[in-house]
Amino acid sequence: MIITEILIHITELIGTVAFSVSGAIHAIGKKLDLLGVVVLGCLTALGGGVLRDLLLGQIPPRAFSNFEYLTVASLSALAVFVLARFFQNGYRSHLTQLEQINNVFDAIGLGTFSVVGVQIALEIGHANNLFFCIFLGVTTGCGGGILRDLMCAKVPGVLTKHIYALASAAGSGLYWSLHIWGANDLVAVLCGIGVVITIRMLATVFRWSLPKLKELGDDT
Repeated sequence: MIITEILIHITELIGTVAFSVSGAIHAIGKKLDLLGVVVLGCLTALGGGVLRDLLLGQIPPRAFSNFEYLTVASLSALAVFVLARFFQNGYRSHLTQLEQINNVFDAIGLGTFSVVGVQIALEIGHANNLFFCIFLGVTTGCGGGILRDLMCAKVPGVLTKHIYALASAAGSGLYWSLHIWGANDLVAVLCGIGVVITIRMLATVFRWSLPKLKELGDDT
């Protein structure tokens, strides 16, 4: 149990940094100020976990009872802002590369938090409920990004482009399966995260998306 708790903690910290950096880069692209960058970074990093804990009836959510995560998220977003502020020319001239970096951090955050959501579901006794475990994994992985997009007054990217929620579900399901089959937890964690990152990167490179209806035009 102690090893599992340590693994969850480490995984959450990695995801917190990754998602905070992703949220901060997104905020800078939207021309938000220092407070906006930090808030959006923290919201992206912690929002999914807050939604997960509310679904589990954990009040207050862990983000408000353990300030380590909020501190890590705030410092990560602040670091991105400071670097962008003091190296503005370099930042502006490398927007394409930064977008690619942002996608990598976003994929890492998605993978780690998807697995964390399932880990916590298993830890509190929901191992026999596959749907709920995957749902919590997807909520933890995607929730922060959805809240981030809503704060920026845009349709959440998870609903409009690339393979996102499905990647989270795939990693969550794989981690759950390996855990149920008795695989080493570290191996299960790495496989779950790896599948999410791989799907996200392939979807980005090859522009995979779910089918959409062609534009129907304005009927008004």
